[in-house]
Amino acid sequence: MAAAFYPPLSPVSTGLRCRCPRCGEAPLFDGLLSVKPRCPSCDLDYAKIDAGDGPAVFVILILGFIVVGLALWVELRFSPPFWLHMVLWTPLILGGSIGLLRPFKATLVALQFRHKASSDIELLRE
Repeated sequence: MAAAFYPPLSPVSTGLRCRCPRCGEAPLFDGLLSVKPRCPSCDLDYAKIDAGDGPAVFVILILGFIVVGLALWVELRFSPPFWLHMVLWTPLILGGSIGLLRPFKATLVALQFRHKASSDIELLRE
């Protein structure tokens, strides 16, 4: 039986849609951030793919830059009380971090698949 042909997909496109990096059809996640063991569509094994702490680092840096800049601008422009800063920025930080973690993790998984990055040395030699 011949192996199925899967054209190369854009890691950014499949990552932002949180889909399988090989076929682009099936959802990558099982729950909020846990990657499924296999793709139900093309049977790709996700066991060797691990994004690690990379997505969290990117989200912290990007969201931190945005929130600190906005908070500084609001403080200098309007000088609101401290409690208002808490009311403004806490939902933005929580919602932004939860909303950005999935696509960042899926994009890093797709980039690992595209560049054949793995912790398994034998897979790197193939």
